[in-house]
Formats: sequence, C-alpha cells, structure tokens
Amino acid sequence: MSKLFEPFTIRDVEFKNRIVMSPMCMYSSHNEDGMIEDWHKTHYTTRAVGQVGLIIVEATAVQPAGRISAQDLGIWSDDHIDGLAEVVRLMQQHGAKTGIQLAHAGRKATVDGDIYAPSAIAFDDKYKTPVEMTKDDIKTTVQAFKEGAIRAKKAGFDVIELHGAHGYLINEFLSPLSNKRTDEYGGSAENRYRLLRETIDEVRTVWEGPLFVRLSANDYIDGGMTPEAYVEMAKWMKEQGVDLIDVSSGAVVPAAIDAFPGYQVKFSETIKVGANILTGAVGMITTGIQAEEILKNDRADMILLARELLRDPYWAYTAAKELRVEIQSPKQYERGWMF
Repeated sequence: MSKLFEPFTIRDVEFKNRIVMSPMCMYSSHNEDGMIEDWHKTHYTTRAVGQVGLIIVEATAVQPAGRISAQDLGIWSDDHIDGLAEVVRLMQQHGAKTGIQLAHAGRKATVDGDIYAPSAIAFDDKYKTPVEMTKDDIKTTVQAFKEGAIRAKKAGFDVIELHGAHGYLINEFLSPLSNKRTDEYGGSAENRYRLLRETIDEVRTVWEGPLFVRLSANDYIDGGMTPEAYVEMAKWMKEQGVDLIDVSSGAVVPAAIDAFPGYQVKFSETIKVGANILTGAVGMITTGIQAEEILKNDRADMILLARELLRDPYWAYTAAKELRVEIQSPKQYERGWMF
C-alpha cells in the first residue's frame, strides 16, 4: 500500500493523497492590484486535473506594503474575494483541496513607499532599509492577517497557511538575526514568537479549518535559528491549534546553502518528532520513491512539491506509475480511452 496515495484527514478535511503543491509566487497580477488573472486560473486548475491532493495558492499579501512584488496576489480587500473564489471553484471541481498562504514580505518587500520590519535593518545592500514597526503597526498587521483569514473563508478555501519562512515578516520576528528589538517583541524566544502567537490566536477566532505554518527551520548562520530551536516554537503552535508545520529553510539573511535532494527532510523529521506535530517535507523532492520513503519512515506527513510540479503538472500520474499504484483519472480521460 502506497502511503503517498493514501487518503489523509486533518480537521474533517480529507485529502485524496498526500501530494501538496507548494505555494510559489507567479508575479502575474499585472495591474498591481492583487487581482486574480487568467494565468492563475489555468495554472492552478491544471495541477488539480493532475490529481494533486492539496494545492496551496501562492503568497498572498494581507497588506499592500507586504507584497514581495507589485505583481503579487492580494487579500487585503473584499474586492479580491470573487477572483479567489473562482480559482477555488475550478480546483475543487477536479477533486483537489485548496489552500492559501497568507503573507507579509516585511523587509523583503519591493513595492514603492515605506516597507516594514521588526528592526530597521535591510536584508542586504540591494534592498531598502525598512521602517521599524511600532506596536500599533504590529497590531494593525495582526488584524490584517485575521481579515485575510475571513476573506479566505468567504472564498471557500479548505486550508490556510501562515507564511513564517523565507525571510518574510513573521520569519523576521522569529529569528534573532533580523529581530533586534528590545521590547516585548524581541529578545527571548517567547518575545520573538509573540507576533506569530498573536496572529495564530486572531486567525483561530475566525477560522476553524486546517491551519498550517511554513517555517524556515534553519538560518544557516551562527546565532540564527535551528531545527532544534524551532521544536520549542512548534510545541507552542500545536498548543494554539496549528495542525501542520510546512518545513522549509533559509533566506532570512544571505547565507550559503548546500542544496541537494531531500536536504530539508531532516529538518521536518526533527520538528515532527520533537514537537509531536504533523509536518510537511519540501525541497528537491522529485520522485515517487523518494516521497514514499519520507512518508513510510515517518519523516513527514505530507509531501510538498514546488519546481517539480512546474516541470510536470501531472507528476501524480508519474509517481503512481513508479509506485505501481492505480489512481483515478478525470472522467474525460477515461471516456477518451474507450475509443
């Protein structure tokens, strides 16, 4: 029995398999208004036809100043709901469950005007120096995540993921390399976690469904966060009702990363075992056999694919053939095969 193609349930939401499309920015909101375009409808629906169990829509900004780029999707306005709902409908009609990654880019935002971060430290000399957030700024941003969750619910998503990785705002607060605050949002692990704690609590007041958090489990720099340090925070997340940690790594500060097939899986395993929480593994996972090994050895509970699903939207069929598993095809395909 293949574990990759075994149905999996979180909070009464059943995924037909454990294959997840990782959120990847498409930079395709051409009018800089955060709206869904035809590209998004084609892009995401294609992976649903390809039998991906859960598709997580790209980093979607909860505030205009929190966009990674001016072409990012947005969820800061009720005007965004209809377009997102259409993408959800298109994906769900092909049997995929749908997720959205709520995000704020923090000091890595590249939009016009001021950008914001826990401390007034630029990512590098190519980025603007951010404005250090006041407590009112923090409160407003936490509420923006809550309002984004409300809109995600209205759009019909099955899963919400909070983007706490890759050097964006939540990650910037979590890491001592980017958070040099001296108030209650900086210093100790508990203080650096406070923004995420408040965000999870506020989101949970309006969202009853599966809640994921993406983390960068390793900063790859002395004095930065490690998988072992994140175990403690993952325990706090579990207590707050987070269901799964999506375990990535890096990008909070410039650092050399030795990337190789499965290089982040051990981070997923460390957090899964140490915090007794569900995890998703990501990072150069390209074959069904590789994915099956990760799941069968309890190193993760879901498999997130990024570039491999860009190369092959029908990867699920490739993996099923490799693992000698029969999976259901769209009825349109089956009808065509009859002649």
